[in-house]
Amino acid sequence: TPMTPYSQLSKEELLALKSDLEQQFEDIKGKGLKLDMSRGKPSKAQLDLSIGMMDVLTSESDLVSSDGVDCRNYGVLCGISDARKLLADMSEVPERNILIYGNSSLNVMFDTVSRAMTHGIMGSTPWCKLDHVKFLCPVPGYDRHFAITEFFGIEMINIPLLETGPDMDMVEKLVAEDDSIKGIWCVPKYANPTGISYSDETVRRFARLKPAAKDFRIFWDNAYSIHHLYDVILELLNECIKAGNPDMVLKFISTSKVSFPGSGIAALAASEANIEDAKQYMKFQTIGHDKLNQLRHVRFFKDMPGMYAHMRKHADILRPKFEKVEEVLEKELGGLEIGTWTKPLGGYFISFDAMEGCAKNIVARCKKAGVVMTPAGATYPYGKDPKDSNIRIAP
Repeated sequence: TPMTPYSQLSKEELLALKSDLEQQFEDIKGKGLKLDMSRGKPSKAQLDLSIGMMDVLTSESDLVSSDGVDCRNYGVLCGISDARKLLADMSEVPERNILIYGNSSLNVMFDTVSRAMTHGIMGSTPWCKLDHVKFLCPVPGYDRHFAITEFFGIEMINIPLLETGPDMDMVEKLVAEDDSIKGIWCVPKYANPTGISYSDETVRRFARLKPAAKDFRIFWDNAYSIHHLYDVILELLNECIKAGNPDMVLKFISTSKVSFPGSGIAALAASEANIEDAKQYMKFQTIGHDKLNQLRHVRFFKDMPGMYAHMRKHADILRPKFEKVEEVLEKELGGLEIGTWTKPLGGYFISFDAMEGCAKNIVARCKKAGVVMTPAGATYPYGKDPKDSNIRIAP
């Protein structure tokens, strides 16, 4: 039976409901739960999927890559070619457009913003020497993106995230008229936290942007690029090349949610000019990243079909968890008109919108009941959700 919306209940009915719910809340608190849903953190079962990676290299193994590099030694700034090929395929770009980093794409993004601040992008004025530096932030979005730009004192501007991606009318207008806007944060596939994927039209509009700043960059964080149960999105670098803007996009990718978070491989995918620019500073930073880890990944996954087979195992573990959250939300809240939530087709999150002014209170109550959630407001720059309504659920 469909439930009556709370707005249609009388004061007496609401008060009776309140005391009933408060009793249920006390019962739940009595269970002494200790659940952490604050991050999209893979479960033990998911981590176990990659445990064979610990056995692919032993003291008996041939530790020379296919291009003849002894992976135990110094060298190879860009990464061994086997790993570059694997991550290029994962990023849907040619191998020449890939630069392999260490274990974390967040690290690559931080480095990229840091380099832009101190040395500028491809010969442009370093951002730290400008009076104003601004970034566009599709909201709700990824807290750690916003934390990077906040750390560097970059002013953040909220852009509404629609079903099709960021509000492109607004993006086009702002970047065209303001040369202090230097970038935009994007999670184009299964966006954190809403789970939407950008439409082909949105991707094409990104590729055709006419920014006032020649050092404007689209920070394209493809964290869930191969986490599809269904969606495939248009590849942006190729669209930018077709639109005559090859240098406008920086794509970030890693195997964090594929193999082991914290011990994966990260990469930057971009035009040759951007890759060259990154290498110019990277050569002062390192002689080369962990080649044994690169080799381990290549020997374990072998190629993209190997990666896809692996991702299907992840999906099988995650799908029932997402379905359970959906089922309970529908059963407990369906028809009450006190909240809405996304039904993502992949990624790691469900985005829940409570009634205005309620998110912080709900998250605080969850904590009292032994369930730690991402802080309310975290999905907005400066941790300020103007409506105090968005909550990120990590099944």
